[in-house]
Amino acid sequence: MVDTGGLVFDDDTAFLPQIREQASLALAEAAVAVLVTDGQSGLCAADASIAEWLRQQPTPVLLAVNKCESPQQGLAMAAEFWGLGLGEPQAISAIHGAGTGDLLDRVLAFLPPPPAEGAEDEEAIQLAIIGRPNVGKSSLLNSICGESRAIVSPVRGTTRDTIDTTIEREGRPWKLLDTAGIRRRRSVSYGPEYFGINRSFKAIERSDVCLLVLDAEDGVTEQDQRLAGRIEEDGRACVVVVNKWDLIDKDSHTLPAMERELRARLYFLDWAPMLFVSALTGQRVEKLFALALKAVEQHRRRVPTAVVNEVLQEALRWRSPPATRAGRQGRLYYGTQVAVRPPSFTLFVNDPKLFGDTYRRYVERHIREGLGFEGSPLRLFWRGKQQRDAERDQARAAQR
Repeated sequence: MVDTGGLVFDDDTAFLPQIREQASLALAEAAVAVLVTDGQSGLCAADASIAEWLRQQPTPVLLAVNKCESPQQGLAMAAEFWGLGLGEPQAISAIHGAGTGDLLDRVLAFLPPPPAEGAEDEEAIQLAIIGRPNVGKSSLLNSICGESRAIVSPVRGTTRDTIDTTIEREGRPWKLLDTAGIRRRRSVSYGPEYFGINRSFKAIERSDVCLLVLDAEDGVTEQDQRLAGRIEEDGRACVVVVNKWDLIDKDSHTLPAMERELRARLYFLDWAPMLFVSALTGQRVEKLFALALKAVEQHRRRVPTAVVNEVLQEALRWRSPPATRAGRQGRLYYGTQVAVRPPSFTLFVNDPKLFGDTYRRYVERHIREGLGFEGSPLRLFWRGKQQRDAERDQARAAQR
């Protein structure tokens, strides 16, 4: 289901030509279109011009007359719209739901039949395009699709909702989620932008992998760091995309030097691959999917317990856990992977308090070096003997 922008044919100001282009794209892919009119305002010239345009399209059209809340007057209000020549007008009230069930029954008649029982399509990989305003997210979406799927403008806040686009790359179906640009919270007023940003955060939550888009000219800003932290916090696979690479004066040393600088600012995403692209020229854009697919595979990968413990034993041989001044030393007994998306490991130790942040980072780094997981965050849970004993006692009490 695609909700398009309002159509105006006699005005080319603002984004109206782009909105018409978006509506044409949506109509070309639709099984049926629903023209919504205002029953309280009555038939107007704008409705007639849209109806004339729709009659020239091959897509079947249904006519819905909205704001017909009154059961007595609703049918009379809808009857005026017979003049559009689009068949029977359906009186509805979107705010109350009246008549929408009948409209849906008419829509279903045009939809393709459901798949045969037992036939399952391959699940699409959800890829969210995340970034600040004006870093080129919509341009990147259009470059990937090869057509204007999203409106591109230097005006901030052009994209206010999450746009889903389904394509196929690397032999897999993908659902691309182009999100609204996310500014600092104190810069956002309550209104369309506020809700657009909330939908962007929800897009991160429902995605399999995120493309964090940066501006090559601006580098990593404070807001980029916050977005990167949100992706890591939500446990999503990630590819860092440095856009507008065509605008940078460069030589053979520019790319590695800039990558070092960017990674120093995004140190908590050091596990994410980085790609320098130009959405405007299409440079390296198609390489995104190979990196994203690898990140998704690592995000979903499960490692046998025996392999995990081989890596942990090697880490212990290279560096023993620290000891306290009182002589107590941490002991790492064994570990096992307990979840995927993201890969999560439980490490059984004598006392988690004996393992400081430095040693925990060392263990995580060693797991990455031994097992990979490029493009995916990791979760390490440290469980002590007292925790295990308490859980065992609770289990026995529950059995009794």
